[in-house]
Amino acid sequence: MGTDPAAAYPGRGSGLRVLVAPDKFKGTLTGAEAAAAISAGVRAALPAAQISTAVIADGGEGTVEAAVSAGARASTAVVTGPLGAPIEARWCTHGDRAVIELAAASGLQLLAPDPSTALAATSRGTGELIAAALDSGANEILLGLGGSACTDGGAGLLRALGARFLAADGQEIPDGGGALSALDRVELSSLDPRLRHVPITVAADVRTPLLGPAGAAAVFGPQKGAGPAQVAQLERGLAVLAQCLQAATGRDAAALDWGGAAGGCAGGLNAALGAQFRPGLDVVAELVDLTAQVRRADLVVVGEGSLDKQSLQGKAPVAVARRARAAGVPVLAVAGRVTVDRAVLAAEGILGHAAASEHAPSPADALGPRAGHWVSVAAEHAVRTWLGGAAVREDGRSADSI
Repeated sequence: MGTDPAAAYPGRGSGLRVLVAPDKFKGTLTGAEAAAAISAGVRAALPAAQISTAVIADGGEGTVEAAVSAGARASTAVVTGPLGAPIEARWCTHGDRAVIELAAASGLQLLAPDPSTALAATSRGTGELIAAALDSGANEILLGLGGSACTDGGAGLLRALGARFLAADGQEIPDGGGALSALDRVELSSLDPRLRHVPITVAADVRTPLLGPAGAAAVFGPQKGAGPAQVAQLERGLAVLAQCLQAATGRDAAALDWGGAAGGCAGGLNAALGAQFRPGLDVVAELVDLTAQVRRADLVVVGEGSLDKQSLQGKAPVAVARRARAAGVPVLAVAGRVTVDRAVLAAEGILGHAAASEHAPSPADALGPRAGHWVSVAAEHAVRTWLGGAAVREDGRSADSI
């Protein structure tokens, strides 16, 4: 048996307090699975550590999971999927606040994107989740944006809540962003009256305008299957929608620097309902009481599937690291892969890192059924390296753990 590796870190005893706070490893591990895998690796390196976990998200996919991990009550509802078929979507209540992810009902992962789906996809199911939350008695709605399949400016969502989107002949236009250019006017008088008293906050990890070369259609349309012709059609539709909503409410979705989030749903919700924007990580940090958890820790371990240049734009792991750095708490990172220079990470407060891909026999193994195992191995390696403890052998087992 080896000695307690915590002794290698001056001023720390064997009861090191470690906060494991990962985002999901997209397509491989959920946030909760990642937290469990990293915790196992930390435990292998520090058997006597006091380990706590906080699942983190940046306001998009994983927000509901983060809230549930912090004690929120999970619910499901059958709603309209992005192409009209019924699906079961998960949401939760955190006190009297409902937490909803647009991706759960209207997400890109629910379809195979192509030019036709880029035009047809609707946010209607997300509106149905909001209606379910209102039925449950929620007096505040937190809507996590990100991962959307639709570029409909929230028209489908609002339609599910009672709004009407009419062509010049007075007929309802079809669902989907591709139909918005035929819009003549928006009628909001039949909106669910409960919405007058229930504030909606939209949370996202990026700010993007509704229109223009940096807008919802131009930047994110191609990811949703849109070619140049579809991008142009979606752009025209969003512009018409913004004009019609402004005529109805006086609020201009196109004037917001965040109005393009989730295919323009953020802008549509602001213009129609006065919804307000908050950075996603700030919202999730509040849900899981991250500030207090960081302050209680001696070490924070963050994680995500790919620690790369996009992470440096404030994605969850780096955002958590910045908070820990401000509190004087060291941070390690564990990822499926790492493509950022060590010095760059150190500048963000991440003092060491390890990647599952560096320990698994192949990249495919790192993403396969044993992904959790290789994340655990990487976590053990990161902690031991930071502590100056024993090296991890090539077979993924530490020399003093056998």
